[in-house]
Amino acid sequence: MNGFSDLTSSESSKPSLSHLAPLEAILFDVDGTLCDSDPIHLIAFQELLQQIGFNNGVPIDEKFFIANIAGKHNSEIALVLFPDDVAKGLKFCEDKEALFRKLVAEKVKPLDGLLKLTKWIEDRGLKRAAVTNAPKENAELIISKLGLTDFFQAVILGSECEFPKPHPGPYLKALEVLNVSKEHALVFEDSVSGIKAGVAAGMPVVGLTTGNPASVLMQARPAFLIENYADPKLLGVLEELDNKKSS
Repeated sequence: MNGFSDLTSSESSKPSLSHLAPLEAILFDVDGTLCDSDPIHLIAFQELLQQIGFNNGVPIDEKFFIANIAGKHNSEIALVLFPDDVAKGLKFCEDKEALFRKLVAEKVKPLDGLLKLTKWIEDRGLKRAAVTNAPKENAELIISKLGLTDFFQAVILGSECEFPKPHPGPYLKALEVLNVSKEHALVFEDSVSGIKAGVAAGMPVVGLTTGNPASVLMQARPAFLIENYADPKLLGVLEELDNKKSS
C-alpha cells in the first residue's frame, strides 16, 4: 500500500507519469511550492514600495505581482521595478527580503498534503532537492520552519548557477548533484518561470495553482496542475508509479 490508497484519482482526469518508473528523485521549488508564501512576498513589496512612493503611492496589486515579480530572481525584479537605477533596485530587494523573512517566520505553514508526500518519498528512498530562485537565507528559513532541513539532500540556488530559472541550469545542476537521470525525476513548481525551467531541463513538471491562475501556468506546459499535494490527480499518479514498480 502506498499510504495514499484511501484517496483515489479523479474520474474526470487521470494524468499518467508511468514513463518515469522507476522514479528516482523529486525536485521541489520553495516559494509557493512548499508553502503559500507569495501572499507574504506581496505584502512585503506593497509595504516597502508604498513607502518610497512607487506607482504614485498606490499599492501594487496581485495582478501586477504575478505579471512582474512572482517566480523571478531579484536581479530581474530590480530591473523591472527600477529600470533607471538597478543598483537602487537591488538594495530595495535586499530590504524587501529582510522584511519577508520577518513576516514568514510568523506565518509560514506547509501546503496541504506536503508532509504526507515527504514521508512517501522518504519511505521509498527517493532522492530529493529544493531548487529555488530565492536568496539562500529565505530558502533556508522556509525549509527550516517547515521542518524539512533534514529532508532535502541538496538546496540548489539560482544565484549559484550561471543563470537562474527560467533557464534549466538550476534543475540540471540538481540532477548532477543527486546523480539521477532526468528520465526518472519529477519536478513540482508554482510559477511560469519555474515550470519553464523544469520542462527545459527535460523533466515533467507538476504545477501548483498556489498563486498563479491555471490559464497562466498552462502556457509553460506543465504535465498537469494540482491545487495542493492532497489533490486526487497527484495521488493517482503516485499510486500508479508504485504499482508499476512492484509489478
